[in-house]
Amino acid sequence: MSASKREPILELAEAFTLIRDAEEARAFLTDLCTPSELNSLAERWEVAKLLAAGGHTYRQIHDLTGVSTTTIVRVARFLNEDRAGGYRTLFERVQKEDV
Repeated sequence: MSASKREPILELAEAFTLIRDAEEARAFLTDLCTPSELNSLAERWEVAKLLAAGGHTYRQIHDLTGVSTTTIVRVARFLNEDRAGGYRTLFERVQKEDV
C-alpha cells in the first residue's frame, strides 16, 4: 500500500518504532512539534506518571506541574479506562528499564 493511502497516525506511529534512542526521539519530536505541543506532551506524561504512582490529588498534581485540572482529568480518564493501553505499556517498560 502506498504511503499516501495509509492512515497518517499509523504511519507516524511506525516512524516512532524506528527511533533508536532518546536523543533521536528528542530530535524527531523537536522537529515534529512546536515548542508548545512538545511541552504539552511532556506535561501529560508527567501527569500520567504522578497519577499512576498514586498518592496525589488532582489539586496537588496541578500545584506540582502547573497543568490544568482539565488536562489532569483527561489523562486520568485515559489511565482509568485504559483506552488504548499506551500509558500502561510504557509504564511497564520504563519500570523494567529502571530495575
